[in-house]
Formats: sequence, structure tokens, C-alpha cells
Amino acid sequence: MLLIRDRKSFIAAAARFEQHLETIAEVFDGKLSPLELHARKLEDTLAAAAKVPLYADWLPMLLEQGIANRPLESLLKSIPLLGKRDWGDHSYAAFAQPIHEFLHYYETSGTTGPASAAPKALDDLIVNTTNVGEMWARLLTPTDVALILITAPLGPAPYQFEKVFEYLGIMSLKPWVDYIDGDYTKVLDLIDKLSVNVFVGAPSRLLALIQFAVQHGRRRPKFDHLFLIGEQTGPAQLRHLSRLTGACAHVGSYGSSETGTIAATCEHDQLHLQVQSFVLELLDERGPRLVDGSADNGELVVTTLDLPSRPLLRYRTGDLVEIDDKSCACGLALPVVRTQGRMQDVLAMPGGTVRQEDLEAALWSDMDPGPIVLNYMLLVRGSMITCMVTTDQPPNHTWASETARRISPFFPTHRILVQPVPTLSPLASLSGDLGWKLSRVLDLDDAKAWDRLPRPIRQLSAALFDELGKRT
Repeated sequence: MLLIRDRKSFIAAAARFEQHLETIAEVFDGKLSPLELHARKLEDTLAAAAKVPLYADWLPMLLEQGIANRPLESLLKSIPLLGKRDWGDHSYAAFAQPIHEFLHYYETSGTTGPASAAPKALDDLIVNTTNVGEMWARLLTPTDVALILITAPLGPAPYQFEKVFEYLGIMSLKPWVDYIDGDYTKVLDLIDKLSVNVFVGAPSRLLALIQFAVQHGRRRPKFDHLFLIGEQTGPAQLRHLSRLTGACAHVGSYGSSETGTIAATCEHDQLHLQVQSFVLELLDERGPRLVDGSADNGELVVTTLDLPSRPLLRYRTGDLVEIDDKSCACGLALPVVRTQGRMQDVLAMPGGTVRQEDLEAALWSDMDPGPIVLNYMLLVRGSMITCMVTTDQPPNHTWASETARRISPFFPTHRILVQPVPTLSPLASLSGDLGWKLSRVLDLDDAKAWDRLPRPIRQLSAALFDELGKRT
């Protein structure tokens, strides 16, 4: 429970916490129908949203027409879809309360557009902490020690996960590592001194940590659990990171700064939608439809139900997901979701499209007996694609040729060169902030590609790629 000096606020927060715990228990056990819960909560959410300037053009008229007892799908059709650009351009108009009544100010990362305001209020913190905490409690114990390796000065994730571990009675630490110098010495020292056995953060950051350890003659860090967040993480990457660290690798949670945590992992490595806090829809050329637990896929559309201070109504996430209709062995009455990445991270190339998961499945082959690829980047120049890799031991020419052969089918119109390098651009550790395509695939034929990078990263990357160009 958060410590709150004001007695009235403290009592209200405690009541909110107990009420939400009861709701979680009933939904998790299947005793409370999500549709029944959604119908009730959506009315309260729309009442809160009536105070929001962002919805002033249409919501008052909808409320005047009456929403009580309207079927959920019918009511949703009366609510316009909210695009990322529309919300991003007017994020300060999405507040249902004065800014001073929020507890923390955060912003989105800006991966999919300009950074937008995403402050946290008390209700949001209580609900989100409890949702994640009740899921992760199925895997962790108070004897664990957790490393939160998320460098995000204005992002809510580091603080939110710190509160989750506090809720679980687990010690955590969240050190800062600068993207530019990438010096993980202190982090590696703390992992050893504190017997850290749980990692929370983006896969790209973990790979950068491992790469640093190998390059500096340090022991590769070992963990019991990896809770990977912030980036698309497919089965091949999970196996790769498990192989490198000896840990059980989980897609720990899925969500965003603006929505909060939409799904969290169970002990059987399945992401479960937190339907007690969201109305969820899928959108594609067939139109929008409710997530009802049946097998389906499309772009996820989110309506928040526990965010009265900053409600989001039918918010288009831009994330592609797949709903699995098979029951999970954990027994939770929650739909299982698999993320498929952001729409803008599908790489369009002559001969077809390339998805991160497919490329990594070939690059991180379990059948390869040679050096292990720690990390990678793709450099596109004309008809040549150079796959820069760091490895755990020096590779030979045969190994590089075989690796190139495995990934070449994804790029049928290009010549592929696998180039081992001692270090990668800091871009490779920024997938969570820039997205996979911009951080791992740099097209030198695209004159605007460099302009989209942060200036210090751009300067370091340009020098590295210039040197690589002289060698290739």
C-alpha cells in the first residue's frame, strides 16, 4: 500500500485496493463475467471521461441520449476510435482532473510518435500494481532479488515495477546505465554482491549487458527468471536469452505508458489479458469486434476501465496481437494473448516482408554448434545487406557463411554478408525506445533514416558504419 499522509485519502485508497483485490479474485476464478463487469465499469468510465476536453465534441451528446442498460457492443459503436496521433497531439486534453492532483508525471517513449503526457494518479497506481503483482506472485517469492534495468527518465515502467516488487515484499534495484558509454560494470558488480536472480527489462538491454560482460572478460550474468518487457519478444529470442542466462525467460507483461499493463505472464509463460481493467477489441479490414476469448487476431483497441483520471476510449494501440482460445494450464479464466509486434516494425523488402521473430529464429538457431550470436544489427546499402553480429567467441569464415545462408531467404533480392564486430552501435540497445526496425535495421539508402535518430546516437552510429563500410 502506498503511504499517504492525508487520512481521508489513505482510507479511500485502502478501500479501493480491497475492492480491486476482490474483483481480481472473482475474475481470475471465472466467478464474475467480464461482460457483466465491463457494462458496469464502462458507464463509470464514460462519466469520468465527460470531464475530459478530448471527448467534448461527442461524449456529452452520447450521455444525453442515455447509456444505461445499452448492450456493450452497441455502446462501443457509438464511441469513435482514438488514434495514436489524435491522442498524442492532445494528450494534455485527456486529463479528467487538474495536473496537480496526479502523483507522478510521466511521458510515453515517443517510439511511435511524439512523446505524450502519461501521468499517474493514485487509482491507476493501485490497480496496475495489483494486477501485475497478483500475476507475478505465482512465480516469485520474497527471497528473490530483482534487477530493474530500464533507463527511462520520464517513463513509468521502472517505478511501476519497483512498486510491484514492493507489493510482493521483494527487494529490487534499478541502476542507471547511460546509453552512450554503455558501461555495465556497476550493474555486474551489484548482480554478484546482491545475488540478483530476477531480471526485468527490455531484451535489447539484457543483450547489451551480456555483450559487455563477454567483452570485458566478466562472467555472463545468470538469473532464475527473466521478465522481458517493452519489445517484441518471440519464441526464438526467449530460447536465446534462456540459453545465455540459464533462466526461465518470460514475456513479463505487455502494455504501454498510456494504457498501463494490459497483460501479464503466469507461471506457464502465457500472457493473460487483464480483463478486469480493460475492454478490449480487435480491428482489421473486417472491422472492430470484442475480444471474447475465441481465437482471433488483429490490431488491439483498448478502453481503460480503471483510469478515471485519464480515461482512454477505444484507443488504437498500433500493436498486432493474436488471441489463443486454448485453456492455459494455470487455470486462470483470462484470455491468452500473443503479441506480434508493431505494425510499423514489419520490414518491407523486395520479395516480401520480414518480421523480427522470423529473422531471429534463423539467426539464433539452436542447431548451430559454433559461436553464439549475442546481438545483431542489419545495415542495408544498395543490393547488399550486412548483418553485424557480436559473438561469445571469435567465429571463422565458415561460420559466417553458414549464418548468412540461414538468413538469406528473407532477403532474396540482396546479397548477404555476416560481419562479426567487437561492438555494436548503441542503437542496438534502444529497441524499446526506437522500435525494432529503426534500432536494428538501418537503411543507408534512406536519407531520412539518420535524421530520426537521437543526435548522440546518430554521431556514434555514423562513425561505426563508416568504418564498417571501409572494410566491406
